[in-house]
Amino acid sequence: MAVLGVDFGTSNSAVGMCVNGTAKLIPLEPGALTLPTAVFFDFEARKRVYGSAANSALIAGDEGRYMRALKSLLGTSLMRERRNLLNESIDFITIVGRFLAEMKGRAEAATGLQFDQALSGRPVLFHSGDPRRNAQALVDLKECYQAAGFKEVSFMAEPEAAALAIRAALQPGDLGLVVDIGGGTSDFTLFRQGSDAGIDILASHGLRLGGTNFDRALSLAFVMPELGMGSSIRHAFGDQTHVAPNAIFHDLATWQKIPFLYTQDTRRAARELAQYAEDRVRLNRLVRVLEEEMGHDMAFAVEAAKIEANTGAAAVPEIDLKMVAPNLRVPLYPVAMTATLSEMAGKIADAAEETLAQAGVEPDAVDRLIFVGGSSLMQVVETALTGRLPRAKVHRGAALTAIVEGLALAAGDGF
Repeated sequence: MAVLGVDFGTSNSAVGMCVNGTAKLIPLEPGALTLPTAVFFDFEARKRVYGSAANSALIAGDEGRYMRALKSLLGTSLMRERRNLLNESIDFITIVGRFLAEMKGRAEAATGLQFDQALSGRPVLFHSGDPRRNAQALVDLKECYQAAGFKEVSFMAEPEAAALAIRAALQPGDLGLVVDIGGGTSDFTLFRQGSDAGIDILASHGLRLGGTNFDRALSLAFVMPELGMGSSIRHAFGDQTHVAPNAIFHDLATWQKIPFLYTQDTRRAARELAQYAEDRVRLNRLVRVLEEEMGHDMAFAVEAAKIEANTGAAAVPEIDLKMVAPNLRVPLYPVAMTATLSEMAGKIADAAEETLAQAGVEPDAVDRLIFVGGSSLMQVVETALTGRLPRAKVHRGAALTAIVEGLALAAGDGF
């Protein structure tokens, strides 16, 4: 019976299977091995669309509700809160289950096979600071797979799957450290390459910090002040002022919380802030963003500028906020981005060292530093890690597909 390897990611997802001992990735969209983990509820067409089509609907300004970073909700009370969408009351167990069912259906259509069993990747720790939420997240994810129509599902730590896929890059006896920085978590696996195709897992560790946290920090530092964060608000009576409450801005900078802001109560609160603001121009921008549901448009703008600043694609990268106000562009200099993200990069490096400590291995014993996951491409992350592992040679390989390749191989081995 065929087993589907599923990398359900915060930002992108992928599937694969094992064919004659080789990982075969299954395209979920034309010409693409990964599928954006996004869903758009199209209010006009009365249907759900997924992946790139969901992103396109948002960019085109179609009327509807866009959702991304659904994986980050696992283990929280929000997973079981119900929402009225397309004349249906549903919770996020159902929403995520339908996304997984969409991947299952596309994989079956592409291969002509039926997949009743799945081997799913999972973070080492969904919630590194909360054991109760961490345990609940796995319960939630199992329910999502059941809702998707899978009869059986097993789980494998994502960096351990990546280690299986990357093992050919190491020599027998080498020590490799996988650093998997995804959208919502950072995960680490220390392993030793065996004399044959096998590997020995020495330790795995995780941290709830990833690319969406980078986006949030940049948004708070550079975008939210343009919408009035930190502005003075006059009291209705008297001459005293207070600083605009941070809650709306923090939620607006957080991918998975954006859809929850589009309520009458939140919009009313923003209008009241604008009414009494000393700088009404910026607070009126906040009102417009909430009323016209531009939160995800701004988040994509931050993400695009982050990539430009990291790759050097533009001399002076800018966060383009023209959807909020004409000619509103915020410079994002690489040095400023590095300063904003350096503390988080340091936490990732600390977690990597904790992984080594769990195995009783010194940092200078590591031969290969293996980066996987989209956010591992950030220069600030590489700098932080290479500074802690002086002898390790950097290997990137298939940064975006290593996890699903490993899951496919493990599925073939009957993991």
